[in-house]
Amino acid sequence: MELRLDGLSVVTDGRSLVRDLSLDVESGQVVGLVGPNGSGKSTALRCVYRALRPSSGTVWAGEEDLSRLTVRRSAQVIAAMTQDGVVDLDFTVEEVIALGRAPHLQGNQALSRRERELCERAMDRLDIRHLARRGVLTLSGGERQRVLLARALVQEPKILVLDEPTNHLDVRHQVELLSLLRGSGLTVLVVLHDLNLAAAACDRLGVLSDGRLVTTGTPDDVLTTDLVHEVFGVKASIVSHPLTGDPQLLYSLTPSL
Repeated sequence: MELRLDGLSVVTDGRSLVRDLSLDVESGQVVGLVGPNGSGKSTALRCVYRALRPSSGTVWAGEEDLSRLTVRRSAQVIAAMTQDGVVDLDFTVEEVIALGRAPHLQGNQALSRRERELCERAMDRLDIRHLARRGVLTLSGGERQRVLLARALVQEPKILVLDEPTNHLDVRHQVELLSLLRGSGLTVLVVLHDLNLAAAACDRLGVLSDGRLVTTGTPDDVLTTDLVHEVFGVKASIVSHPLTGDPQLLYSLTPSL
């Protein structure tokens, strides 16, 4: 399912956080939002998973205006993994993951056999089956990140939005998570700070600065020395990854401002 941000703007307390943002995420693509802190990336994502109402503009999921959908229908279409995902109650890992089925159930309806198997497969994919009976509040930050992603996958969305999903993850699990996104077949919009990870994981990138879309395109087209200097204020050399050919940035520690 295609995701389209159409002229999205967010104004809070007289300050423009997102300015007339238009971005298409084609069905099955992984599109990354990158940019410096405060550039509007997370704010744009909050509009997509309806934690924030845009001041103007529309978020389209296929042909449907998200703002016109019921909360239940919206949760059947879009799943989100937020940067500050919080679980306040000490549910077990398997209980938290099962909550991903809530948009598809009525009342206290029990999980079907298929749904229980879906939860088990998600735990296997995220390497957390051994944590199933652990209380989620006892987990490390990285373990909790993987639990929340499993919950989002169990939701069986058409569109997945993730805000800094590699936070707290060790290198192995960063690579596995991004590989999972590439092979999921879902339409994915993801915020990443690490430009090298973004280049490796994303089909296309959208670069934000001061709430505006600076440019969009493939990582090869977008990640240039001039753009990195202009938007991020750092000097970088761009090289090709010896195995994949993806652009990779080598940063200079010499001040560039």
